[in-house]
Amino acid sequence: MEMQDFTITKRDGSKDRFSLDKIMNAIIKAFDSVGQAVDLGTVSKIISHIDIHEGIKVEDIQNQVEEGLMREGHYKVAKSFMLYRQQHTEDRETIQKLQFLTDYMEATNAATGSKYDANANVEHKNIATLIGELPKSSFIRLNRRLLTDRIKKMYGKALADEYIDMLTHHFIYKNDETSLANYCASITMYPWLIGGTTSIGGNSTAPTNLKSFCGGFINMVFMVSSMLSGACATPEFLMYMNYFIGKEFGTDYYQHADKVIDLSLKQRTIDKVITDCFEQIVYSLNQPTGARNYQAVFWNISYYDKYYFESLFENFYFPDGSQPDWGGLSWLQKRFMKWFNEERTKTMLTFPVETMAMLTKDGDCVDTDWADFAAEMYSEGHSFFTYLSDNADSLSSCCRLRNEIQDNGFSYTLGAGGAQAQRVCSP
Repeated sequence: MEMQDFTITKRDGSKDRFSLDKIMNAIIKAFDSVGQAVDLGTVSKIISHIDIHEGIKVEDIQNQVEEGLMREGHYKVAKSFMLYRQQHTEDRETIQKLQFLTDYMEATNAATGSKYDANANVEHKNIATLIGELPKSSFIRLNRRLLTDRIKKMYGKALADEYIDMLTHHFIYKNDETSLANYCASITMYPWLIGGTTSIGGNSTAPTNLKSFCGGFINMVFMVSSMLSGACATPEFLMYMNYFIGKEFGTDYYQHADKVIDLSLKQRTIDKVITDCFEQIVYSLNQPTGARNYQAVFWNISYYDKYYFESLFENFYFPDGSQPDWGGLSWLQKRFMKWFNEERTKTMLTFPVETMAMLTKDGDCVDTDWADFAAEMYSEGHSFFTYLSDNADSLSSCCRLRNEIQDNGFSYTLGAGGAQAQRVCSP
């Protein structure tokens, strides 16, 4: 096959007929740019180093031209050729970004304006969402380079090229190419309980009461979520909240939740104070934030039946030496679910995503009380996931996957969730 019969792959993925004249003209211009004369014989020697094959990419041809120039000793010309390529690359990227700015301003919403991997959690189109969109193309190139370099090292260039080709033509999809952050993570809140947000670079102190728990929890989730592309799961959320409610009103607070404890004109009951805390946390975390490209925090929580909870946390100790109280937690879980289900009838609340973990035996739920309550919630139109297992050796904090509980510390996951399970902390 003659050289002119080959087709090449352009930068946008389209095909075009290979043009030897274009390569020759590019080489001649490179010599002209440094004030060096060049004859046809020199050009032919450089071209002889180029290996053309069907479907070759434009970038590969240009790389071979650079190598040919250096093999023939034309280092100054090769440098000029490289700089020329880099300048044109930057010019193309600038033009593309300017065009994107125009298109985004004219788009009807953030989803239609997004050129790469639109985020369903972004509801509004503004300068914050625009700033989040601009670097996506660069992140895609960087992520693909990191992955293809690894594929080349492990399996060879042919497979790496095939991978890129399948991505380009949408035979496969790689999630979160537009970000350098990790995907989802399930976290233990215990370091925050001891030292506030200092362990993750913050400066807030550890919570000491119910009020500081609510505010500190919001800050902590925002901080962790800013370092993630996906969800932040807090499987211990209600267990810790129950702990601070008990310290405030006694561990038997749920037995007299209608008691008025607020001396202000509002005369709030214990139950009203608790639901006000629910409102503060949930509505705060459902607000869009700049650190998430103007999307709300993707927040997951977990509920437990008695036996699942005892399997996970029977050896758990708070810093003061006390242990979680199942009676209070059971009541608080049910209260939150009831409140959240009702609150969703008033406004659109996407988060938290809820998962109920229940132990089973011979196909039936062991805790009949919580099985009946789950059925009641479903009958009332509540939307949550139920994770059924015959062994509490794993936990799901999300909609798709589970993870084994092997490490009691911080757990990065791909859609699953871990918990601070069975951690013993002496007072």
